[in-house]
Amino acid sequence: MDKCHSAPANHVNKQVQEIAANCHHLPKRYIRKQDKEYGPVTNASASSLADLPVIDFSLLTSSPLELNKLKSAVITWGCFQAINHGIESLFLEKVREIGKMFFHLSADEKKKYLKEEKDVEGYGNDIVLSDDQVLDWNDRLYLTVLPKDQRKFRFWPTNPTNFRDVLDEYSCKMELIYEVVLKSLARALNLHEDCFLNQFGTTKKCARYNYYPSCPWPERVLGVKPHADSSAITILLQDEEVEGLQLLKDGKWVGVSVVHDALTINVGDQMEIGSNGIFKSPVHRVMVNSKKERMTLAVFCPVLSDQVVGPVDELITEETPRMYKNVAYSLDYFLNYFQQGGRPIDACKI
Repeated sequence: MDKCHSAPANHVNKQVQEIAANCHHLPKRYIRKQDKEYGPVTNASASSLADLPVIDFSLLTSSPLELNKLKSAVITWGCFQAINHGIESLFLEKVREIGKMFFHLSADEKKKYLKEEKDVEGYGNDIVLSDDQVLDWNDRLYLTVLPKDQRKFRFWPTNPTNFRDVLDEYSCKMELIYEVVLKSLARALNLHEDCFLNQFGTTKKCARYNYYPSCPWPERVLGVKPHADSSAITILLQDEEVEGLQLLKDGKWVGVSVVHDALTINVGDQMEIGSNGIFKSPVHRVMVNSKKERMTLAVFCPVLSDQVVGPVDELITEETPRMYKNVAYSLDYFLNYFQQGGRPIDACKI
């Protein structure tokens, strides 16, 4: 393992895919700090998979039982698998395919879409916030997809040729999924169904393709470090074969299984604040595989950067006092606290 400390220092300027292609040495900056991951938690075994609740989207407007299942899932797990959501299997395959085709392009072709330093938009990997930061073992293509007038097309690949059309169509479908989830969560709390939609106002939709190359030392790196999302909700299209997502549940890391054609949906910090702590934003991380690459597509649904988020008034009573301050919970706010360690949402608590 001494080889891990002898890699050249210029790895920070490389994409992880380039490093993995000739990975005889593991760069030190990617070696995880196992003693600093949310305290004394237990690692998941290879067979430890979460029995994550499966929610039938087609029943949410007609079945009180399914709505109660959703409420229980988001209170207990902060996360669920959505099936029968109306998006055809062939189209989901197409969404995955364009991502895989992009990451399999030449390095020079991909770098046409390289993000700027200290920015998230475009192709690249971790924003380097400090000299001692542990870097994630993944490359990303991060794009603002909605509102349409905020799209930066210089970062949208033209190869494969159908990339823009497919992602545009997928984005419109995600907008509908987002509305169904927020309306259902409101009704689950006996609120007006537009309550959360009105509370959060117009939200951005940011799509992030995540590419995790295989790694000969999977126990030494993390695809994504432990965190909770800053968004209202996040909609994840998982790799159809390779697992890697893990949730922190009751002090233990448990893996999330792949459910065919399901969308894995979790609430983020903004929804935890809006629900006055009823719904829980789950801490999660991503593991990598020693032999197989993995690719996912996450669609984050955060409020616009100048929008203030706070608990819904109807949820504040003498029995359930306000738990969070009103705050402009933007990405900059999130990153400012995240780089200091721990959970940014803790800074919002009263």
